[in-house]
Amino acid sequence: MVRSDYFDDPAAPAVNSVVPSVTVAVQDDVGRLLMIHRTDNNLWALPGGGIDPGETVREAGVRETEEETGYRVRITGLVGIYTDPRHVIVYSDGEVRSQFSICMRGTVTAGYARTSEESSEVVWQQVDRLDELDIHPSMRLRIAHAVDGTRTQPFLT
Repeated sequence: MVRSDYFDDPAAPAVNSVVPSVTVAVQDDVGRLLMIHRTDNNLWALPGGGIDPGETVREAGVRETEEETGYRVRITGLVGIYTDPRHVIVYSDGEVRSQFSICMRGTVTAGYARTSEESSEVVWQQVDRLDELDIHPSMRLRIAHAVDGTRTQPFLT
């Protein structure tokens, strides 16, 4: 499914759904950040996606990270909750979402890098080289909060 992101754009279509989603910020022991190159919008992002019925936020973060990167993670904290009606996400099936994302911090427990239908590349990116990647402003905000650590809160189930 193809996706287009609008940010503070008066030409964005009207929203018809809000779907809670997750992203997971994973840094390795040298401070690099786990990033994926998304196949749906051709942007770089933290791994993540929608929460499936019957799963917890934590379970969704673990599942989405493993599906998109090949790495199994343990969720260690909450970075923040991101809602912004100015960020509109349009899917090729006609769904038009308003942003609602829960960003968590995680650490790798197993696995190896591999791509998926949702990720064309999986990389460990140096934080000081993130500007080299095409990243949506709403994702950059989550990354900034995750990397500087000022927004990390204890994780609530």
